[in-house]
Formats: sequence, C-alpha cells, structure tokens
Amino acid sequence: MNSSIALERLRQLVREHREDAEWQLPPERELALAMGLGRRAVRRAMEVIEAEGLVWRQQGKGTFVGRRPAIQPQFFGNLAERTNPSEVMEARMQMEPALARMAALRCSADDIASLERLAQKTATAGDDDGWELWDSAFHRRIAECAGNGLLLALFDVVQRIRQEPDWRRLRAMARTVERRGKSFQEHEAIVSAIARRDGAAAERAMSQHLSAINANLQSIVLGNGEAANDLTAEAETRGEVA
Repeated sequence: MNSSIALERLRQLVREHREDAEWQLPPERELALAMGLGRRAVRRAMEVIEAEGLVWRQQGKGTFVGRRPAIQPQFFGNLAERTNPSEVMEARMQMEPALARMAALRCSADDIASLERLAQKTATAGDDDGWELWDSAFHRRIAECAGNGLLLALFDVVQRIRQEPDWRRLRAMARTVERRGKSFQEHEAIVSAIARRDGAAAERAMSQHLSAINANLQSIVLGNGEAANDLTAEAETRGEVA
C-alpha cells in the first residue's frame, strides 16, 4: 500500500516538472521524509517510474525527469570511419532482438501505443528522409522500453554511426517500395509480439526483420539482385526467417 502511495506521489511530482529537462528528483531519503513513508516504498516506486520511462538515473549524479538523452556526438570520434555496414548489422542483429525480448516484458500500455504510432508513421513516410526518421524512432523506442540504460547507450552508438551520409545513401539504394511494404509488415509483427508479452516471438520477429534488412544491403554492396534472395535463403536455413 505504501509503495502505491509513493508511486502516485512520484508521478504527480514528475508531471509538475516534466517540462524542465534539467530538474532533478531529491534523493530517496528526502523523498521518504517528505512523504512520510519508508525508503523501501519510495525505492520500489522509483523503479516503476524509471521502467515507465518517466525518469532516468545517472550513477553519482541522481535521477532526472524524462527519457535518457542520447550520447553526445563527440563520444564517437572517428568510429564511423573504423567500421563498415556489415559490422553495424552484425551488432544490430546481436543486440536488437534481445532488446525486443526485454521490451515485451517491461513495456507499458502507453509504450505499446507509442510503438504502434511510430510503426504507422514509418509506413506512411513520403520520402527516404521521413522513413529514416520514423524507422530510427521506432527502433529506439523499443530500446528504451527494454529498460536497460547501458544497452540503450550502446544502441545510440550504433544509431549515430548509421546517420553518416554515405551510409544513409546506401540504405536508400536498397529501399524499394516492395521492401518498404515488407518492412512495415515486419514492424507490425514485432509490435504484436511485444503487445502479447511474448518475448520469444518479439526476439524472433526482430531477428527476421534485421535479417531481411541485411540481405537488402548486401544486394547493393555485392552489386547484384540475387544476393538478397541468397541471403534470405541462408537465413531460412538457420531458422531466422519464417
């Protein structure tokens, strides 16, 4: 009961300060004293609002309102020059299926509604710039819903590299109307699995989605239209594509 009271009061506190990105919540001890509740109740409530994405924590600095900000660009240095699209896809195919599985277990009803909106925005994007914008937002929202700050930071590293102009052009070359339609269907499958709280299905759907993207990119890199079909067949053999 005390945890529920603490949760409601914390949510109200966040609502009052949600427009102030610099505002920091008081320490748990001060919150507990102000509420007249135990620190354990406050700690549990803090875990809930963090999982909901209402606040984020930074070790040694405190708890802040809103979602964890992306890593600043200067962190990356010349990392984009020292990697390549194949390595980026390998990293995504290892990380994002796990994030989708975690999101299925941790996301809220509002998170699911947000994913549905982002998937629809991607489907109706009128140009490549719009597609990149909404597709990136969709995948990052899943990473946020996973509720792991370190994995989100690593996700942001990969996303920042993917924004390099030459890499964006490569993806645009691989993106056809037919492939965009298929990608939307894959997005829907991911959201559906997350909404059902089926972590295994969400992981599998994300793996299938990224395998298809990888096949499309390889078809451009290798310079022939057969590559995508060959890579898709290979993925089917491994059980990655239904």
